Amino acid sequence: MDKTSAPANENGNVFEDLSGTSHATSDNPYDSLIDECSNDPTGIQARYTRHRETRNDAQRKKFVDDRSSVIIDPVLYKLVHPEKHPGFTDDRNCLVFWARPPSDLRSLIAGIQQQLLTIAPSMALDEFCDIDFSRTAEEIDEIVKTMSDKIREITDYPFAHRARLIKPMLSYDTAAIALSFVPAASESPPDDRHESADVYTYHHLRRDLYEVSKSTGVEIASRYVVPSAHLTIARFVTQADIAVSEDDKTPDPSKVQKLLDQIEKINADLRDRYWPKDDQRIMAGGEWIVGQEKGLDCRKGTLWYGGGQTIRLGKGF
Repeated sequence: MDKTSAPANENGNVFEDLSGTSHATSDNPYDSLIDECSNDPTGIQARYTRHRETRNDAQRKKFVDDRSSVIIDPVLYKLVHPEKHPGFTDDRNCLVFWARPPSDLRSLIAGIQQQLLTIAPSMALDEFCDIDFSRTAEEIDEIVKTMSDKIREITDYPFAHRARLIKPMLSYDTAAIALSFVPAASESPPDDRHESADVYTYHHLRRDLYEVSKSTGVEIASRYVVPSAHLTIARFVTQADIAVSEDDKTPDPSKVQKLLDQIEKINADLRDRYWPKDDQRIMAGGEWIVGQEKGLDCRKGTLWYGGGQTIRLGKGF
Protein backbone atom coordinates (compact mmCIF):
# COMPACT_ATOMS: atom_id res chain seq x y z
CA MET A 1 0.00 0.00 0.00
CA ASP A 2 1.21 3.48 -0.79
CA LYS A 3 2.49 4.91 2.48
CA THR A 4 1.32 8.38 1.51
CA SER A 5 -2.27 7.16 1.54
CA ALA A 6 -2.11 4.60 4.33
CA PRO A 7 -5.40 4.41 6.24
CA ALA A 8 -5.70 5.26 9.91
CA ASN A 9 -7.77 3.47 12.51
CA GLU A 10 -10.35 5.03 14.80
CA ASN A 11 -7.58 6.33 17.09
CA GLY A 12 -5.44 7.91 14.41
CA ASN A 13 -2.82 5.14 14.23
CA VAL A 14 -1.73 4.62 10.63
CA PHE A 15 -1.86 1.16 9.08
CA GLU A 16 1.03 1.40 6.64
CA ASP A 17 2.77 -1.46 4.90
CA LEU A 18 6.31 -1.67 6.25
CA SER A 19 7.20 -4.91 4.46
CA GLY A 20 8.69 -3.30 1.37
CA THR A 21 5.81 -4.38 -0.85
CA SER A 22 5.09 -2.03 -3.76
CA HIS A 23 1.79 -0.63 -4.99
CA ALA A 24 -1.17 -2.86 -5.78
CA THR A 25 -0.99 -4.33 -9.28
CA SER A 26 -4.56 -5.67 -9.44
CA ASP A 27 -8.02 -5.07 -8.02
CA ASN A 28 -7.15 -7.44 -5.18
CA PRO A 29 -4.83 -5.64 -2.71
CA TYR A 30 -3.32 -8.95 -1.53
CA ASP A 31 -1.95 -9.93 -4.96
CA SER A 32 1.10 -7.64 -4.92
CA LEU A 33 2.89 -9.31 -2.02
CA ILE A 34 2.23 -12.80 -3.39
CA ASP A 35 3.44 -11.79 -6.85
CA GLU A 36 6.57 -10.08 -5.55
CA CYS A 37 7.43 -13.19 -3.53
CA SER A 38 6.84 -15.44 -6.56
CA ASN A 39 4.25 -17.36 -4.56
CA ASP A 40 6.99 -18.56 -2.19
CA PRO A 41 5.86 -19.02 1.45
CA THR A 42 9.38 -18.29 2.75
CA GLY A 43 9.34 -14.92 1.04
CA ILE A 44 5.81 -14.18 2.25
CA GLN A 45 6.82 -15.01 5.82
CA ALA A 46 9.82 -12.70 5.48
CA ARG A 47 7.55 -9.80 4.45
CA TYR A 48 5.28 -10.34 7.46
CA THR A 49 8.34 -10.55 9.71
CA ARG A 50 9.82 -7.35 8.31
CA HIS A 51 6.52 -5.54 8.75
CA ARG A 52 5.99 -6.42 12.40
CA GLU A 53 9.63 -5.94 13.43
CA THR A 54 9.90 -2.60 11.65
CA ARG A 55 6.62 -1.45 13.18
CA ASN A 56 7.67 -2.46 16.69
CA ASP A 57 10.94 -0.57 16.27
CA ALA A 58 9.04 2.54 15.15
CA GLN A 59 6.58 2.29 18.04
CA ARG A 60 9.41 1.84 20.55
CA LYS A 61 10.90 5.07 19.21
CA LYS A 62 7.57 6.83 19.76
CA PHE A 63 7.48 5.68 23.37
CA VAL A 64 11.15 6.23 24.25
CA ASP A 65 12.53 9.00 22.01
CA ASP A 66 9.35 10.96 21.30
CA ARG A 67 7.88 10.32 24.78
CA SER A 68 4.46 9.84 23.23
CA SER A 69 1.44 9.46 25.46
CA VAL A 70 -0.82 6.48 24.91
CA ILE A 71 -3.82 6.90 22.62
CA ILE A 72 -7.15 6.25 24.29
CA ASP A 73 -10.27 5.42 22.31
CA PRO A 74 -12.90 7.78 23.78
CA VAL A 75 -15.64 5.21 23.11
CA LEU A 76 -13.81 2.51 25.06
CA TYR A 77 -13.07 4.95 27.86
CA LYS A 78 -16.76 5.74 28.25
CA LEU A 79 -17.69 2.07 28.20
CA VAL A 80 -15.25 1.16 30.98
CA HIS A 81 -16.26 4.19 33.05
CA PRO A 82 -20.07 3.99 33.18
CA GLU A 83 -20.04 5.95 36.45
CA LYS A 84 -18.73 8.96 34.50
CA HIS A 85 -20.85 8.36 31.40
CA PRO A 86 -24.11 6.75 32.51
CA GLY A 87 -26.27 5.38 29.73
CA PHE A 88 -23.56 5.64 27.08
CA THR A 89 -23.71 3.02 24.30
CA ASP A 90 -21.49 2.34 21.32
CA ASP A 91 -23.68 2.66 18.23
CA ARG A 92 -21.00 1.90 15.60
CA ASN A 93 -22.24 -1.03 13.53
CA CYS A 94 -19.92 -3.42 11.71
CA LEU A 95 -19.93 -6.53 9.57
CA VAL A 96 -16.92 -8.82 10.04
CA PHE A 97 -15.62 -12.30 9.37
CA TRP A 98 -13.50 -13.25 12.36
CA ALA A 99 -11.18 -16.17 12.89
CA ARG A 100 -11.56 -17.41 16.47
CA PRO A 101 -8.40 -18.71 18.16
CA PRO A 102 -8.45 -22.33 19.41
CA SER A 103 -8.47 -23.18 23.11
CA ASP A 104 -4.71 -23.72 23.49
CA LEU A 105 -4.02 -20.31 21.97
CA ARG A 106 -6.64 -18.68 24.19
CA SER A 107 -4.84 -20.16 27.21
CA LEU A 108 -1.54 -18.69 26.03
CA ILE A 109 -3.18 -15.29 25.56
CA ALA A 110 -4.71 -15.36 29.03
CA GLY A 111 -1.28 -15.99 30.57
CA ILE A 112 0.29 -13.15 28.59
CA GLN A 113 -2.48 -10.77 29.61
CA GLN A 114 -1.83 -11.47 33.27
CA GLN A 115 1.87 -10.72 32.78
CA LEU A 116 1.02 -7.41 31.12
CA LEU A 117 -1.31 -6.45 33.96
CA THR A 118 1.53 -6.68 36.47
CA ILE A 119 3.08 -3.63 34.78
CA ALA A 120 0.00 -1.92 33.30
CA PRO A 121 -2.92 -2.88 35.58
CA SER A 122 -5.33 -0.41 33.98
CA MET A 123 -5.26 -1.94 30.49
CA ALA A 124 -8.54 -3.24 29.07
CA LEU A 125 -8.32 -6.87 27.99
CA ASP A 126 -10.10 -7.60 24.95
CA GLU A 127 -9.02 -9.42 14.42
CA PHE A 128 -9.83 -11.59 10.47
CA CYS A 129 -11.48 -9.90 7.58
CA ASP A 130 -13.44 -6.72 8.23
CA ILE A 131 -16.05 -6.28 5.52
CA ASP A 132 -17.38 -2.93 6.68
CA PHE A 133 -17.42 -0.89 9.84
CA SER A 134 -18.88 2.22 11.44
CA ARG A 135 -22.15 2.06 9.50
CA THR A 136 -25.74 2.31 10.64
CA ALA A 137 -27.61 -0.88 11.51
CA GLU A 138 -29.78 -0.44 8.43
CA GLU A 139 -26.75 -0.13 6.14
CA ILE A 140 -25.18 -3.25 7.63
CA ASP A 141 -28.44 -5.21 7.19
CA GLU A 142 -28.47 -4.23 3.53
CA ILE A 143 -24.88 -5.45 3.10
CA VAL A 144 -25.76 -8.75 4.81
CA LYS A 145 -28.67 -9.19 2.39
CA THR A 146 -26.37 -8.54 -0.57
CA MET A 147 -23.79 -11.07 0.69
CA SER A 148 -26.26 -13.70 1.88
CA ASP A 149 -25.56 -16.18 -0.94
CA LYS A 150 -21.83 -16.23 -0.12
CA ILE A 151 -21.81 -16.18 3.69
CA ARG A 152 -21.78 -20.00 3.98
CA GLU A 153 -18.93 -20.28 1.47
CA ILE A 154 -16.87 -17.62 3.25
CA THR A 155 -17.37 -18.94 6.80
CA ASP A 156 -16.57 -22.53 5.73
CA TYR A 157 -13.67 -21.53 3.46
CA PRO A 158 -10.81 -22.36 5.89
CA PHE A 159 -12.10 -25.94 6.25
CA ALA A 160 -10.72 -26.78 2.81
CA HIS A 161 -8.04 -24.03 2.71
CA ARG A 162 -5.98 -24.50 5.86
CA ALA A 163 -3.50 -21.70 6.41
CA ARG A 164 -1.03 -22.09 9.28
CA LEU A 165 0.33 -19.25 11.42
CA ILE A 166 3.43 -19.56 13.63
CA LYS A 167 6.02 -17.59 15.66
CA PRO A 168 3.75 -15.69 18.09
CA MET A 169 5.13 -12.33 19.21
CA LEU A 170 3.74 -9.27 20.93
CA SER A 171 3.32 -6.30 18.61
CA TYR A 172 2.35 -2.93 20.00
CA ASP A 173 1.67 0.71 19.39
CA THR A 174 0.58 3.64 21.52
CA ALA A 175 -3.03 2.39 21.57
CA ALA A 176 -2.86 -1.36 22.12
CA ILE A 177 -0.89 -4.60 22.37
CA ALA A 178 -1.53 -7.55 20.06
CA LEU A 179 -0.29 -11.11 19.68
CA SER A 180 0.95 -11.36 16.10
CA PHE A 181 1.97 -14.27 13.89
CA VAL A 182 3.62 -14.92 10.53
CA PRO A 183 2.57 -17.40 7.85
CA ALA A 184 4.27 -20.78 8.16
CA ALA A 185 6.82 -21.91 5.57
CA SER A 186 7.14 -25.66 6.26
CA GLU A 187 8.64 -25.32 9.77
CA SER A 188 7.76 -28.20 12.14
CA PRO A 189 4.33 -29.08 10.71
CA PRO A 190 1.91 -31.15 12.82
CA ASP A 191 2.01 -34.91 12.35
CA ASP A 192 -1.18 -34.86 10.27
CA ARG A 193 -0.01 -32.08 7.95
CA HIS A 194 2.54 -32.37 5.15
CA GLU A 195 5.01 -29.50 4.93
CA SER A 196 3.89 -28.82 1.36
CA ALA A 197 0.52 -27.67 2.75
CA ASP A 198 2.20 -24.42 3.80
CA VAL A 199 2.41 -23.40 0.14
CA TYR A 200 -1.10 -22.05 0.75
CA THR A 201 -0.41 -19.27 3.24
CA TYR A 202 -2.51 -17.01 5.41
CA HIS A 203 -1.97 -14.26 2.84
CA HIS A 204 -3.43 -16.51 0.13
CA LEU A 205 -6.43 -17.08 2.41
CA ARG A 206 -6.90 -13.32 2.85
CA ARG A 207 -6.63 -12.84 -0.91
CA ASP A 208 -9.21 -15.52 -1.66
CA LEU A 209 -11.69 -14.33 0.96
CA TYR A 210 -11.41 -10.81 -0.40
CA GLU A 211 -12.17 -12.13 -3.88
CA VAL A 212 -15.20 -14.15 -2.76
CA SER A 213 -16.54 -11.22 -0.73
CA LYS A 214 -16.04 -8.77 -3.57
CA SER A 215 -17.86 -11.07 -6.00
CA THR A 216 -21.10 -10.23 -4.16
CA GLY A 217 -20.83 -6.62 -5.33
CA VAL A 218 -20.07 -5.28 -1.86
CA GLU A 219 -17.30 -2.70 -1.55
CA ILE A 220 -14.79 -4.05 0.95
CA ALA A 221 -13.69 -1.56 3.61
CA SER A 222 -11.18 -3.67 5.51
CA ARG A 223 -8.86 -1.80 7.87
CA TYR A 224 -6.14 -4.44 7.76
CA VAL A 225 -4.70 -4.91 4.26
CA VAL A 226 -1.11 -4.67 5.53
CA PRO A 227 0.86 -7.94 6.02
CA SER A 228 -0.21 -8.57 9.59
CA ALA A 229 -1.87 -11.50 11.36
CA HIS A 230 -2.75 -10.43 14.87
CA LEU A 231 -5.17 -10.62 17.77
CA THR A 232 -5.53 -7.47 19.87
CA ILE A 233 -5.26 -8.60 23.50
CA ALA A 234 -5.03 -5.35 25.52
CA ARG A 235 -5.84 -1.66 25.03
CA PHE A 236 -4.80 1.44 26.91
CA VAL A 237 -7.72 3.18 28.60
CA THR A 238 -5.79 5.62 30.79
CA GLN A 239 -2.46 7.44 30.91
CA ALA A 240 -2.03 6.36 34.54
CA ASP A 241 0.12 3.27 33.93
CA ILE A 242 2.94 5.26 32.33
CA ALA A 243 2.30 8.78 33.68
CA VAL A 244 4.57 10.64 36.09
CA SER A 245 1.73 11.03 38.59
CA GLU A 246 -2.03 11.34 38.89
CA ASP A 247 -1.73 15.08 38.35
CA ASP A 248 1.07 14.99 35.77
CA LYS A 249 0.07 12.86 32.77
CA THR A 250 3.46 13.24 31.09
CA PRO A 251 4.97 9.82 30.33
CA ASP A 252 7.47 8.70 32.96
CA PRO A 253 10.50 7.22 31.12
CA SER A 254 11.09 4.63 33.85
CA LYS A 255 7.49 3.40 33.70
CA VAL A 256 7.56 3.30 29.92
CA GLN A 257 10.78 1.31 30.03
CA LYS A 258 9.28 -1.19 32.48
CA LEU A 259 6.39 -1.79 30.12
CA LEU A 260 8.67 -2.22 27.11
CA ASP A 261 10.97 -4.51 29.11
CA GLN A 262 7.99 -6.66 30.08
CA ILE A 263 6.93 -6.92 26.44
CA GLU A 264 10.44 -7.95 25.42
CA LYS A 265 10.63 -10.46 28.28
CA ILE A 266 7.39 -12.05 27.07
CA ASN A 267 8.65 -12.07 23.49
CA ALA A 268 11.90 -13.74 24.52
CA ASP A 269 9.88 -16.45 26.30
CA LEU A 270 7.65 -16.90 23.24
CA ARG A 271 10.69 -17.26 20.97
CA ASP A 272 12.29 -19.77 23.32
CA ARG A 273 9.25 -21.93 24.05
CA TYR A 274 6.73 -21.48 21.24
CA TRP A 275 8.73 -20.96 18.06
CA PRO A 276 9.70 -23.87 15.78
CA LYS A 277 12.82 -25.87 16.58
CA ASP A 278 14.48 -28.47 14.38
CA ASP A 279 12.77 -31.87 14.58
CA GLN A 280 10.49 -30.80 17.45
CA ARG A 281 6.77 -30.29 17.54
CA ILE A 282 5.68 -26.74 18.23
CA MET A 283 4.32 -26.33 21.75
CA ALA A 284 0.53 -26.07 22.03
CA GLY A 285 -0.45 -22.44 21.52
CA GLY A 286 2.56 -21.70 19.33
CA GLU A 287 0.81 -22.29 16.03
CA TRP A 288 -2.67 -21.64 14.67
CA ILE A 289 -4.25 -23.27 11.68
CA VAL A 290 -7.09 -20.91 10.85
CA GLY A 291 -10.35 -22.79 11.23
CA GLN A 292 -9.23 -24.97 14.14
CA GLU A 293 -12.22 -25.80 16.36
CA LYS A 294 -14.37 -23.15 14.67
CA GLY A 295 -14.74 -21.79 11.17
CA LEU A 296 -14.98 -18.10 10.45
CA ASP A 297 -17.53 -16.21 12.52
CA CYS A 298 -19.69 -13.84 10.48
CA ARG A 299 -20.94 -11.22 12.90
CA LYS A 300 -22.81 -7.96 12.68
CA GLY A 301 -23.84 -5.20 15.03
CA THR A 302 -22.13 -3.11 17.70
CA LEU A 303 -19.22 -5.50 18.16
CA TRP A 304 -16.19 -3.25 18.57
CA TYR A 305 -15.95 -4.02 22.28
CA GLY A 306 -18.41 -6.87 22.73
CA GLY A 307 -21.99 -7.14 21.60
CA GLY A 308 -23.24 -7.94 18.14
CA GLN A 309 -24.64 -11.22 16.90
CA THR A 310 -23.41 -14.17 14.89
CA ILE A 311 -25.04 -14.58 11.48
CA ARG A 312 -23.25 -17.85 10.80
CA LEU A 313 -20.34 -19.74 12.40
CA GLY A 314 -18.38 -21.77 9.89
CA LYS A 315 -17.39 -25.43 10.07
CA GLY A 316 -14.26 -26.09 12.09
CA PHE A 317 -11.90 -29.04 12.20
